[in-house]
Amino acid sequence: EVQLVESGGGLVQAGGSLRISCAASGFAFHGYAIAWFRQAPGKAREAVSCISSTDGSTYHADSVKGRFTISSDDAKNTVYLQMNSLKPEDTAVYYCALIEAYGRVWSRCDYEYEYWGQGTQVTVSS
Repeated sequence: EVQLVESGGGLVQAGGSLRISCAASGFAFHGYAIAWFRQAPGKAREAVSCISSTDGSTYHADSVKGRFTISSDDAKNTVYLQMNSLKPEDTAVYYCALIEAYGRVWSRCDYEYEYWGQGTQVTVSS
């Protein structure tokens, strides 16, 4: 059974930093893409960042470019999202999602994801 477990969310002041993690387990395919999405109350879900396991290519949405960085530890099957210069508008539940994929990540992380985590809350106070 494929499992994605997010951790590291919490409350931080505007301008602060937070790193959230997504630990993946139970899958047998060799290549994958993992993405971070977020959803704030009353808003549509937004793709934030994604990374390819096969070539390390990444995508970051314009709203987070220069502030957030996605990375991976392949030995641990864990993907991280380092979030710096946080703003109140970054407040949301952050979800990771996984799909078997090979090669460069698609723009806007626009895959039909097969697996989703339960989410972790990130709250940025002003």
